[in-house]
Amino acid sequence: MIVIVCPKCGRKHKVSRDRIPELKTIIARCRACGNRFPVDLKKISSQIKSGNKIIVEPEKRQYNTRKICVSLSKGGVGKTTTSVNLSAGLAMAGYRVLLVDTDTQGQSAYMLGKRPQAGLTELLTGELGPGETIVPVRKNLWLLGGGKSLAGVKRIIDKKSFGAEWTLSESLKKVDKHYDFVIIDTSPGWDQLTVNVLFYAREILIPVALEAMPLHGLAQFMRSIGSIQKYRRDVALKYVLPTFMDPRVRTPQKIFLTLKKLYKDYICKPIRYNESLSESPSFGKTIFEFAPGSSGADDYRELVRRVTLNDRLLR
Repeated sequence: MIVIVCPKCGRKHKVSRDRIPELKTIIARCRACGNRFPVDLKKISSQIKSGNKIIVEPEKRQYNTRKICVSLSKGGVGKTTTSVNLSAGLAMAGYRVLLVDTDTQGQSAYMLGKRPQAGLTELLTGELGPGETIVPVRKNLWLLGGGKSLAGVKRIIDKKSFGAEWTLSESLKKVDKHYDFVIIDTSPGWDQLTVNVLFYAREILIPVALEAMPLHGLAQFMRSIGSIQKYRRDVALKYVLPTFMDPRVRTPQKIFLTLKKLYKDYICKPIRYNESLSESPSFGKTIFEFAPGSSGADDYRELVRRVTLNDRLLR
Protein backbone atom coordinates (compact mmCIF):
# COMPACT_ATOMS: atom_id res chain seq x y z
CA MET A 1 0.00 0.00 0.00
CA ILE A 2 1.28 3.45 -0.97
CA VAL A 3 -0.02 6.61 0.72
CA ILE A 4 0.44 9.73 -1.42
CA VAL A 5 0.05 13.10 0.31
CA CYS A 6 -1.15 16.14 -1.67
CA PRO A 7 1.42 18.96 -1.26
CA LYS A 8 -1.30 21.61 -1.46
CA CYS A 9 -4.05 20.53 0.94
CA GLY A 10 -2.34 17.67 2.82
CA ARG A 11 -5.02 15.10 1.90
CA LYS A 12 -3.74 11.50 2.10
CA HIS A 13 -4.64 9.09 -0.71
CA LYS A 14 -4.20 5.32 -0.41
CA VAL A 15 -3.11 3.68 -3.65
CA SER A 16 -2.68 -0.05 -4.21
CA ARG A 17 0.69 -1.09 -5.61
CA ASP A 18 -1.19 -3.07 -8.29
CA ARG A 19 -2.59 0.16 -9.75
CA ILE A 20 0.90 1.42 -10.57
CA PRO A 21 2.33 -0.86 -13.29
CA GLU A 22 5.72 0.83 -13.58
CA LEU A 23 7.88 2.48 -10.94
CA LYS A 24 8.41 5.83 -12.61
CA THR A 25 7.39 9.45 -12.22
CA ILE A 26 3.61 9.75 -12.33
CA ILE A 27 1.21 12.68 -12.26
CA ALA A 28 -1.21 12.35 -9.36
CA ARG A 29 -4.45 14.31 -8.89
CA CYS A 30 -5.85 15.10 -5.47
CA ARG A 31 -9.52 14.10 -5.17
CA ALA A 32 -10.06 16.79 -2.53
CA CYS A 33 -8.70 19.95 -4.16
CA GLY A 34 -8.06 18.86 -7.78
CA ASN A 35 -4.35 19.69 -7.55
CA ARG A 36 -2.09 17.81 -9.99
CA PHE A 37 1.48 17.10 -8.91
CA PRO A 38 4.38 14.83 -9.90
CA VAL A 39 5.34 11.84 -7.77
CA ASP A 40 8.73 10.20 -8.39
CA LEU A 41 8.32 6.52 -7.48
CA LYS A 42 11.80 5.58 -8.73
CA LYS A 43 13.36 7.02 -5.58
CA ILE A 44 11.42 4.61 -3.37
CA SER A 45 11.35 1.58 -5.69
CA SER A 46 13.20 -0.68 -3.23
CA GLN A 47 10.76 0.15 -0.44
CA ILE A 48 7.77 -0.48 -2.69
CA LYS A 49 9.09 -3.86 -3.80
CA SER A 50 9.53 -4.90 -0.18
CA GLY A 51 5.78 -4.73 0.25
CA ASN A 52 5.87 -2.42 3.26
CA LYS A 53 3.42 0.43 3.63
CA ILE A 54 5.11 3.72 2.77
CA ILE A 55 4.10 7.37 2.71
CA VAL A 56 5.09 9.54 -0.25
CA GLU A 57 5.21 13.29 0.42
CA PRO A 58 6.21 15.25 -2.71
CA GLU A 59 8.26 18.40 -2.24
CA LYS A 60 6.09 21.39 -1.54
CA ARG A 61 5.78 23.67 -4.50
CA GLN A 62 6.62 27.36 -4.76
CA TYR A 63 3.47 29.42 -4.60
CA ASN A 64 2.55 31.62 -7.54
CA THR A 65 0.61 34.02 -5.36
CA ARG A 66 -2.51 35.66 -6.73
CA LYS A 67 -3.21 39.05 -5.16
CA ILE A 68 -6.86 40.09 -5.28
CA CYS A 69 -8.26 43.27 -3.75
CA VAL A 70 -11.96 43.56 -2.99
CA SER A 71 -12.68 47.22 -3.42
CA LEU A 72 -15.19 49.96 -4.22
CA SER A 73 -15.25 53.49 -2.84
CA LYS A 74 -18.95 53.12 -1.95
CA GLY A 75 -19.73 51.50 1.40
CA GLY A 76 -22.41 48.93 2.18
CA VAL A 77 -21.93 46.81 -0.95
CA GLY A 78 -20.63 43.64 0.74
CA LYS A 79 -16.86 44.10 0.49
CA THR A 80 -16.00 42.55 3.87
CA THR A 81 -18.63 39.82 3.51
CA THR A 82 -17.16 38.92 0.14
CA SER A 83 -13.54 39.13 1.32
CA VAL A 84 -14.18 36.83 4.30
CA ASN A 85 -16.33 34.26 2.54
CA LEU A 86 -14.23 34.15 -0.63
CA SER A 87 -11.13 33.63 1.54
CA ALA A 88 -12.87 30.94 3.58
CA GLY A 89 -14.12 29.18 0.46
CA LEU A 90 -10.67 29.15 -1.13
CA ALA A 91 -9.21 27.79 2.13
CA MET A 92 -11.85 25.04 2.21
CA ALA A 93 -10.85 24.12 -1.34
CA GLY A 94 -7.30 23.48 -0.14
CA TYR A 95 -5.60 26.77 -1.03
CA ARG A 96 -3.39 28.64 1.43
CA VAL A 97 -4.99 32.07 1.87
CA LEU A 98 -3.93 35.28 3.60
CA LEU A 99 -6.77 37.73 4.28
CA VAL A 100 -5.54 41.30 4.75
CA ASP A 101 -7.92 43.83 6.32
CA THR A 102 -7.04 47.44 5.45
CA ASP A 103 -10.22 48.90 6.94
CA THR A 104 -10.12 50.92 10.18
CA GLN A 105 -13.31 49.12 11.29
CA GLY A 106 -11.47 45.81 11.47
CA GLN A 107 -14.60 43.81 10.76
CA SER A 108 -12.88 40.83 9.12
CA ALA A 109 -11.63 39.60 12.50
CA TYR A 110 -15.08 40.10 14.03
CA MET A 111 -16.73 38.10 11.24
CA LEU A 112 -14.29 35.26 11.86
CA GLY A 113 -14.81 35.33 15.63
CA LYS A 114 -11.25 36.44 16.41
CA ARG A 115 -9.64 39.27 18.39
CA PRO A 116 -6.02 39.50 17.24
CA GLN A 117 -3.70 41.47 19.51
CA ALA A 118 -1.76 42.94 16.57
CA GLY A 119 -2.17 43.28 12.83
CA LEU A 120 -1.46 45.33 9.76
CA THR A 121 -0.60 48.50 11.67
CA GLU A 122 2.24 46.86 13.56
CA LEU A 123 3.55 45.19 10.40
CA LEU A 124 3.54 48.44 8.40
CA THR A 125 5.27 50.42 11.14
CA GLY A 126 7.81 47.66 11.77
CA GLU A 127 6.90 47.32 15.45
CA LEU A 128 6.24 43.59 15.03
CA GLY A 129 7.08 40.98 12.42
CA PRO A 130 4.84 38.67 10.37
CA GLY A 131 4.99 35.90 12.97
CA GLU A 132 3.38 38.19 15.55
CA THR A 133 0.86 39.95 13.29
CA ILE A 134 -0.43 37.19 10.98
CA VAL A 135 -2.71 34.79 12.86
CA PRO A 136 -4.29 31.49 11.79
CA VAL A 137 -8.09 31.72 11.87
CA ARG A 138 -9.16 28.55 10.03
CA LYS A 139 -7.45 25.64 8.34
CA ASN A 140 -5.46 27.08 5.40
CA LEU A 141 -6.62 30.62 6.28
CA TRP A 142 -4.58 33.36 7.97
CA LEU A 143 -5.58 36.91 8.92
CA LEU A 144 -3.64 40.17 8.98
CA GLY A 145 -6.19 42.28 10.82
CA GLY A 146 -7.14 45.94 10.49
CA GLY A 147 -8.56 48.33 13.08
CA LYS A 148 -8.70 51.92 14.30
CA SER A 149 -4.91 52.19 14.56
CA LEU A 150 -4.69 52.18 10.75
CA ALA A 151 -5.84 55.81 10.82
CA GLY A 152 -2.43 56.74 12.21
CA VAL A 153 -0.69 54.66 9.54
CA LYS A 154 -2.51 56.58 6.84
CA ARG A 155 -1.07 59.83 8.22
CA ILE A 156 2.41 58.31 8.27
CA ILE A 157 2.07 57.25 4.63
CA ASP A 158 0.79 60.71 3.66
CA LYS A 159 3.92 62.30 5.12
CA LYS A 160 6.30 60.18 3.05
CA SER A 161 8.06 62.26 0.43
CA PHE A 162 8.97 59.33 -1.83
CA GLY A 163 7.55 55.87 -2.55
CA ALA A 164 4.51 56.23 -0.28
CA GLU A 165 2.38 54.14 -2.63
CA TRP A 166 4.68 51.10 -2.18
CA THR A 167 4.51 50.94 1.64
CA LEU A 168 2.11 48.00 1.74
CA SER A 169 3.96 46.13 -1.03
CA GLU A 170 7.26 46.41 0.82
CA SER A 171 5.74 44.99 3.99
CA LEU A 172 3.99 42.05 2.30
CA LYS A 173 6.62 40.98 -0.24
CA LYS A 174 8.46 38.88 2.35
CA VAL A 175 5.37 36.92 3.42
CA ASP A 176 3.02 36.64 0.43
CA LYS A 177 5.17 33.97 -1.25
CA HIS A 178 3.88 31.47 1.32
CA TYR A 179 0.28 31.70 0.08
CA ASP A 180 -1.74 30.78 -3.01
CA PHE A 181 -4.00 33.81 -2.57
CA VAL A 182 -3.75 37.14 -0.80
CA ILE A 183 -7.23 38.68 -0.49
CA ILE A 184 -7.30 42.35 0.56
CA ASP A 185 -10.40 43.92 2.05
CA THR A 186 -10.47 47.69 1.58
CA SER A 187 -12.29 50.53 3.30
CA PRO A 188 -14.93 52.76 1.69
CA GLY A 189 -13.66 55.97 0.17
CA TRP A 190 -10.38 56.74 -1.55
CA ASP A 191 -7.24 57.36 0.49
CA GLN A 192 -3.51 56.63 0.49
CA LEU A 193 -4.00 53.13 1.90
CA THR A 194 -6.42 52.25 -0.91
CA VAL A 195 -3.82 53.51 -3.39
CA ASN A 196 -1.27 51.26 -1.66
CA VAL A 197 -3.58 48.27 -2.11
CA LEU A 198 -3.94 48.98 -5.83
CA PHE A 199 -0.17 49.27 -6.19
CA TYR A 200 0.15 45.84 -4.55
CA ALA A 201 -2.73 43.81 -5.99
CA ARG A 202 -2.85 42.43 -9.52
CA GLU A 203 -6.56 41.62 -9.70
CA ILE A 204 -9.54 43.74 -8.69
CA LEU A 205 -12.86 42.31 -7.58
CA ILE A 206 -15.62 44.92 -7.28
CA PRO A 207 -18.78 44.06 -5.34
CA VAL A 208 -21.69 46.17 -6.53
CA ALA A 209 -24.97 46.29 -4.64
CA LEU A 210 -27.81 46.25 -7.16
CA GLU A 211 -28.93 49.80 -6.38
CA ALA A 212 -28.57 53.11 -8.20
CA MET A 213 -25.95 54.74 -5.93
CA PRO A 214 -23.41 51.88 -5.94
CA LEU A 215 -23.70 51.80 -9.74
CA HIS A 216 -22.77 55.48 -9.81
CA GLY A 217 -19.93 54.76 -7.39
CA LEU A 218 -18.65 52.04 -9.74
CA ALA A 219 -18.30 54.55 -12.59
CA GLN A 220 -16.29 56.88 -10.35
CA PHE A 221 -14.13 54.03 -9.05
CA MET A 222 -13.31 52.87 -12.58
CA ARG A 223 -11.99 56.36 -13.35
CA SER A 224 -9.80 56.19 -10.25
CA ILE A 225 -8.45 52.79 -11.32
CA GLY A 226 -7.61 54.31 -14.68
CA SER A 227 -5.44 56.90 -12.96
CA ILE A 228 -3.58 54.12 -11.08
CA GLN A 229 -3.03 52.13 -14.28
CA LYS A 230 -1.08 55.00 -15.80
CA TYR A 231 1.67 54.18 -13.30
CA ARG A 232 1.03 50.46 -12.73
CA ARG A 233 -0.26 48.57 -15.74
CA ASP A 234 -0.25 45.10 -14.20
CA VAL A 235 -3.29 45.77 -12.01
CA ALA A 236 -6.57 45.08 -13.77
CA LEU A 237 -10.28 44.63 -13.19
CA LYS A 238 -11.09 40.91 -13.23
CA TYR A 239 -14.45 40.50 -11.51
CA VAL A 240 -17.63 42.54 -11.04
CA LEU A 241 -19.75 40.84 -8.40
CA PRO A 242 -23.41 41.91 -8.10
CA THR A 243 -24.63 41.66 -4.50
CA PHE A 244 -28.01 41.85 -2.73
CA MET A 245 -29.82 40.34 -5.70
CA ASP A 246 -33.51 39.97 -4.84
CA PRO A 247 -35.47 38.27 -7.65
CA ARG A 248 -38.74 39.49 -6.11
CA VAL A 249 -37.86 43.12 -6.83
CA ARG A 250 -37.70 44.51 -10.36
CA THR A 251 -35.04 47.24 -9.86
CA PRO A 252 -32.12 44.92 -8.96
CA GLN A 253 -32.80 42.82 -12.04
CA LYS A 254 -32.72 45.91 -14.26
CA ILE A 255 -29.46 47.08 -12.74
CA PHE A 256 -27.99 43.58 -13.16
CA LEU A 257 -28.84 43.62 -16.87
CA THR A 258 -27.14 47.02 -17.16
CA LEU A 259 -24.02 45.65 -15.47
CA LYS A 260 -23.98 42.66 -17.82
CA LYS A 261 -24.00 44.99 -20.82
CA LEU A 262 -21.28 47.27 -19.45
CA TYR A 263 -18.99 44.59 -17.96
CA LYS A 264 -19.92 41.39 -19.80
CA ASP A 265 -16.36 40.01 -19.61
CA TYR A 266 -16.11 40.50 -15.85
CA ILE A 267 -19.59 39.90 -14.49
CA CYS A 268 -20.00 37.10 -11.94
CA LYS A 269 -23.05 35.22 -10.84
CA PRO A 270 -24.91 37.50 -8.37
CA ILE A 271 -24.87 36.99 -4.63
CA ARG A 272 -28.53 36.68 -3.76
CA TYR A 273 -30.03 38.48 -0.79
CA ASN A 274 -29.91 36.04 2.11
CA GLU A 275 -30.59 36.64 5.80
CA SER A 276 -27.90 34.15 6.80
CA LEU A 277 -25.22 36.40 5.31
CA SER A 278 -26.33 39.14 7.70
CA GLU A 279 -26.64 36.85 10.71
CA SER A 280 -23.44 34.80 10.45
CA PRO A 281 -21.01 37.59 11.56
CA SER A 282 -22.77 37.81 14.94
CA PHE A 283 -21.75 34.22 15.57
CA GLY A 284 -18.21 34.66 14.30
CA LYS A 285 -18.83 32.18 11.50
CA THR A 286 -18.46 32.17 7.74
CA ILE A 287 -21.53 31.48 5.64
CA PHE A 288 -20.21 27.94 5.00
CA GLU A 289 -20.13 27.26 8.75
CA PHE A 290 -23.33 29.08 9.71
CA ALA A 291 -25.67 28.03 6.88
CA PRO A 292 -23.90 25.67 4.47
CA GLY A 293 -27.13 24.86 2.66
CA SER A 294 -28.21 28.47 2.12
CA SER A 295 -28.30 30.34 -1.17
CA GLY A 296 -25.57 32.64 0.18
CA ALA A 297 -23.23 29.66 0.67
CA ASP A 298 -24.08 28.35 -2.80
CA ASP A 299 -23.34 31.73 -4.39
CA TYR A 300 -19.96 32.11 -2.68
CA ARG A 301 -19.04 28.55 -3.67
CA GLU A 302 -19.77 29.58 -7.23
CA LEU A 303 -17.52 32.63 -6.81
CA VAL A 304 -14.69 30.35 -5.61
CA ARG A 305 -15.13 28.23 -8.73
CA ARG A 306 -15.10 31.33 -10.92
CA VAL A 307 -11.93 32.73 -9.34
CA THR A 308 -10.07 29.40 -9.48
CA LEU A 309 -11.46 28.39 -12.89
CA ASN A 310 -12.20 24.99 -11.37
CA ASP A 311 -15.81 23.82 -11.65
CA ARG A 312 -15.15 20.73 -9.52
CA LEU A 313 -14.40 22.60 -6.29
CA LEU A 314 -16.75 22.53 -3.28
CA ARG A 315 -19.37 20.39 -4.98
